[in-house]
Amino acid sequence: MNTASFHPAVADWFDRKFRAPTGAQAQAWPAIQSGKHVLIAAPTGSGKTLAAFLAAIDSLVRQGLDGGLKDETQVVYVSPLKALSNDVQRNLEEPLQGIREALGQRALPDVDIRTWVRTGDTPAADRERARKRPPHIVVTTPESLYILLGSESGRAMLSTTRTIIVDEIHALAPNKRGSHLAISLERLSALVPHPLLRIGLSATQKPIDEVARFLVGADAKGDAAAECTIVDTGHTRERDLAIEIPPAPLESVMSNETWSLVYDRLVQLIESHRTTLIFVNTRRLVERVSRQLADRLGEEHVGAHHGSLSKEKRFDAEQRLKYGKLKALVATASLELGIDIGDVDLVCQLGSPRGIATFLQRVGRSGHAVDGTPKGRLFPLSRDELVESTALLDSLNRGE
Repeated sequence: MNTASFHPAVADWFDRKFRAPTGAQAQAWPAIQSGKHVLIAAPTGSGKTLAAFLAAIDSLVRQGLDGGLKDETQVVYVSPLKALSNDVQRNLEEPLQGIREALGQRALPDVDIRTWVRTGDTPAADRERARKRPPHIVVTTPESLYILLGSESGRAMLSTTRTIIVDEIHALAPNKRGSHLAISLERLSALVPHPLLRIGLSATQKPIDEVARFLVGADAKGDAAAECTIVDTGHTRERDLAIEIPPAPLESVMSNETWSLVYDRLVQLIESHRTTLIFVNTRRLVERVSRQLADRLGEEHVGAHHGSLSKEKRFDAEQRLKYGKLKALVATASLELGIDIGDVDLVCQLGSPRGIATFLQRVGRSGHAVDGTPKGRLFPLSRDELVESTALLDSLNRGE
């Protein structure tokens, strides 16, 4: 499918920005425009977010040109991370501004589509403004959606919702946050007077039918996947993966000497790449590793990112990496999901990621373009982790 089904101004912006729709976009757009629930499973960098949003934006543009775009919320986007929520709003600004320019070039009326981020970091003044003049698109987290549904003003805002988009759905479905979100989805569905269109996005999900059932809910027979159009363009990509083993023997616990060798190897890798993202499993290790690398590379070249840092410090680190001001950023799972940090050349994982999907997600932060090749290096920190890391790479090589 091309962009012919979109309004010409929407199609103009997309065609100027991209060579052609990705497979995920081409398959998802007709289903979304026909009002079907859609679950999109596609590799990182395949345009999933735009696949979900562009059809919704097209509808808002058409309403605006017809004079029927009211000050009401129609689209709710849910992401697992507050930082990811802020990032999506920034990425929405580009298509919305580009489409407004395309409307102007065609001498058509301006359509002002407003977006709003609602997380725990949202100032009270912003919340009051949203109550007085509801945004067309609300970007939020599962917990903030629950809070909105629990307040009279929040329910009034959400009662006009037509589409809900759940991003990185694989990170929510298996755990308590997913159970919590499932309740909110049903509450929202009961609140609105019309069918609620549900769209799910993820890079890695298995079994896909179970994720579809989580997205749309189960009927009396427990079978809901048939009600959901599944767009599966595969999660297999060419990847450059390897295990890094220090020249000193691995023990049950890493010695200071072995840590020093690991830091030296990290410096070699960082120096041979433009930007490197280093994942560790604890906040304490973020501080330790970033300190050691800063001593070797210079403080201006190394950053830290974890959930205990302030919103401003996290955002500053993301932007410095995105614009090439950092050589390396050390992070926990706070940077695991789809936050836009620009082009990363290499991902290093210190210690076992404890899961195939987690490792794929983290390595997928590199080579993020549609035709890019993710590159990852896995550093086991003990003999047990060496066994685990070997099994992990073997599983990936066999396509698991």
